[in-house]
Amino acid sequence: MSKRKIVAFDRLSADGYFAAPDGNLNWVVPDDAIDQAGVAGMASTDTMLFGRRTYDQFESFWPRVASDAPVAPDPHAQRRTSPALGSMAKWINEKTKIVFSKTRKEVTWNNSRLVREIDPRQIEDLKNESGKDMIIFGSGSLVSQLTEHGLIDEYMFVVCPVLLGGGKSLIRDVSKGVRLDLVDFTKFDSGNVVFRYARRAT
Repeated sequence: MSKRKIVAFDRLSADGYFAAPDGNLNWVVPDDAIDQAGVAGMASTDTMLFGRRTYDQFESFWPRVASDAPVAPDPHAQRRTSPALGSMAKWINEKTKIVFSKTRKEVTWNNSRLVREIDPRQIEDLKNESGKDMIIFGSGSLVSQLTEHGLIDEYMFVVCPVLLGGGKSLIRDVSKGVRLDLVDFTKFDSGNVVFRYARRAT
């Protein structure tokens, strides 16, 4: 049986930031084709991993918009809706969500589980469980810590045609560089480019 992969999915500005200095994501360039590709990729994933801040953001948005309506609003663009986001909302609400937090007292969102510490051995145990792959949305601190321990298998970056001139870096305080292999990339009419990298085996 092959191990489950952990995939980090993040949107980045062209100058390498995953959030503006105040944490906002209103610079993200909307893209129907990327949303549709995300829906197609949901079949290979059944678990989401979160740091506390990203979990809080998801919890405040996605349960509100999940409904029987055929479309859902875009969390990054006011007044934009799409059927792909409607499918995404249902999937996010239904699937397993694991949040790593020392400060949350509890989690009540559907199919959520609270884990206090990031224990590399427990993450390896998760990867060895039966099931589909796991995905991390945002969650820079979590991505950084799992990168430090060599636990992320793939990094999928949506690079938006925007220069922020400053902001928050996705990966920080990692003690050594990590070599990646480019698996594929796709250019979109919006100017967005999706890069998929795999961690090079040592």
